[in-house]
Amino acid sequence: MGFEWSTWALAALSGVEPYEVNQALQGSWPRPALGGPAGLRVLTFWGRTRAGRPLLVAARRVEEREWLIIGAREMTSTELAEFEKWEAQRDE
Repeated sequence: MGFEWSTWALAALSGVEPYEVNQALQGSWPRPALGGPAGLRVLTFWGRTRAGRPLLVAARRVEEREWLIIGAREMTSTELAEFEKWEAQRDE
């Protein structure tokens, strides 16, 4: 699966570095979501950086196995709790 950045999404990153996003995408948990006021269907990727920082990355499909990153942020405490349950089940 390939990921590319939209220019505007890269410019809009706040408090998250592009290398952290790339790290979080490795071994991430893909989850469908609706984004923005128009309800755009996106896929979110829940993952951790090598340093353990939990990030949520949103992307939309542009081709069969190509995705355009449209945003990234740190997980909320509720999202992190859900993600940690998934991690625990995955590691069993």
